[in-house]
Amino acid sequence: MIRIIPAIDLIDGRCVRLTQGDYLQKKVYDGSPADVARSYADCGVERIHLVDLDGAKAGRPCNLRTLESIASAVSCELEWGGGIGSKDALQGVFDAGATHAIVGSVAALQPTHFEEWLTRYGARMILGADVRDGRIAVSGWQDSSPLGIEDLVGRFLPHGLQECIVTEISRDGMLQGPASDLYVRLQRAFPAVSFTVSGGISGMADIRTLDALKLRKVIVGKAIYEHRITLQDIASWSQNASSPASM
Repeated sequence: MIRIIPAIDLIDGRCVRLTQGDYLQKKVYDGSPADVARSYADCGVERIHLVDLDGAKAGRPCNLRTLESIASAVSCELEWGGGIGSKDALQGVFDAGATHAIVGSVAALQPTHFEEWLTRYGARMILGADVRDGRIAVSGWQDSSPLGIEDLVGRFLPHGLQECIVTEISRDGMLQGPASDLYVRLQRAFPAVSFTVSGGISGMADIRTLDALKLRKVIVGKAIYEHRITLQDIASWSQNASSPASM
């Protein structure tokens, strides 16, 4: 079964959601990030998706204290993205408690750095590929690169790439369903890479559809905050996904 990965997006140490990556379309949610993470962990999820939106904009991690508090509160895996632009920043993220690091802008703009990190850290590295109009967006989705998604993934495949999170920006925060065809195409083209669906999830019907398409992981954010997917839904799905019959 497809694995649900709940998302927590951070600005100034608080849980927020953007719409289509627009910092001006920000909604702040109640609850400390550590408490929110604990509620997800209690549902039995294996991993939580954390995004430092301040860091993505500034080019350096800005919410590491929040990461430390989350890592102290839960025992599940934590994947962290936003502002990882140097070796020191990457090490700081790991030191603060992240089990996996998501790298997007550096991978697109300074690919040799990401190749080195893949060689050193292996499966702990996740390629973050944010797509707008068929091209890779960088710098917190504020700029675009000339690269297509297949170009980016293909570049790192020989260096041991195992995971890639692909966010379709036009769907992000819109609650209008994911770009399923994109993920099916990528998973078929690169079967050795585990692709994570990100953007557009509106409810459990979308999760069931992605599962039927044999996709592997899906990030869910706004649908949880807007009560379209409940913690009980996540707990039930996670329990079924971890059962031997689902393997």
